Amino acid sequence: MKLTKTLVLVLSLCLMLVSFAHAGKDLDAVKSKGFIQAGVNGSLFGFGMPDAKGNWAGLDVDTARAIAAAIFGDASKVKFTPLSAQQRFTALQSGEIDVLTRNGTQTLSRETQLGLNFVSVNYYDGQGFLVSKKLGVKSAKELDGATICVLPGTTTEQNAADYFRTNKMSWKPVVIESTAELAKTFFAGRCDVLTSDASQLAGTRAIAQNPKDYIILPEIISKEPLAPAVRHGDDQFRDIVDFSVLAMINAEELGITSKNVDEMLKSKNPVIQRFLGTSPGNGKSLGLDEKWAYNIIKQVGNYGEVFERNVGVNTTLGIERGLNALWTNGGLMYSPPFK
Repeated sequence: MKLTKTLVLVLSLCLMLVSFAHAGKDLDAVKSKGFIQAGVNGSLFGFGMPDAKGNWAGLDVDTARAIAAAIFGDASKVKFTPLSAQQRFTALQSGEIDVLTRNGTQTLSRETQLGLNFVSVNYYDGQGFLVSKKLGVKSAKELDGATICVLPGTTTEQNAADYFRTNKMSWKPVVIESTAELAKTFFAGRCDVLTSDASQLAGTRAIAQNPKDYIILPEIISKEPLAPAVRHGDDQFRDIVDFSVLAMINAEELGITSKNVDEMLKSKNPVIQRFLGTSPGNGKSLGLDEKWAYNIIKQVGNYGEVFERNVGVNTTLGIERGLNALWTNGGLMYSPPFK
């Protein structure tokens, strides 16, 4: 009996040592090179796209910057790799990128078969349909026999097939490899409809020569929880990426913005003190500086600021918060306690 207990203890210690040996390997690699390599869309206005001067902007781009701010205290310590839908997961698996912040839907098969860990959702979306007003349709139920542009290697293609089959309609897919080419093909009139996440449709419409010539049909045919992803195998790095997203949401819940965060450092509220690191503990738990969350909010902003700056109602996209509002305002954005 004593021998059995001793063996169990030895095996437990060995497992602990193995876990410690493998902890932080991706994080160590990121720290060693001094920046994060983030995979992004590259051609999706409002989410991930460089301007004419090569300056990157977008909600997913700002998410990557938040991770850099958490790890390095500097949101600029990030480099961007534009990836197509087919390239994105392979690039992450192979180590070409450290983190994927590219409108990717969390699914069971991607978590398991591809060996990825998706973190907290940074944009709740759903698949829709973009059409020219000239087509004269008001509902997706009127698309029987339509020619539809779609990206391969995405949940979009399967969702569209399921929708048309369920509604006893036929469709003709036109499969295009990249987001940029997909838009060009649609605007050139080679297909009647463009189907993708509603956010991507809004981004595509925004770059049209005359955006008012196109409408997004009212039907949303799927759930698309879009979230950053990392490889399996480094729980510490996964936790940092996860809580970097959550920090922006939590800051909005607490009323902390990039403009008032310095004043908030003086707060007597223990919840705010723990969050901003004036009361230590959270930084140590993640293996980061205690001001990691402060750095995110100061340099990037809270979730509401990031949303409104990139895709909100006062931008070209004009997207309402909807599901991406805080839970206190009827949305799904919700952060666990930072303690």
